[in-house]
Amino acid sequence: MKLLSEFVKTRRKEVHLTQEEFAERAGVALTVVRKIEQGKTNLNLEKVNLVLAMFGHELATVQKIAHETR
Repeated sequence: MKLLSEFVKTRRKEVHLTQEEFAERAGVALTVVRKIEQGKTNLNLEKVNLVLAMFGHELATVQKIAHETR
């Protein structure tokens, strides 16, 4: 989560937006941006992706693949 929080905070500052402005443009609540930038781990994937879409990125879940042992 540290990488995500640093990425969002750094990129937001690069485009000279406050947390409030950024949240409005991303279509999320201010608390979502704050939680991401604080490195909180209990985040909604859809909301995170709305934020990351501002930079052309997306976070996806990793699915476990069951392997048969023979």
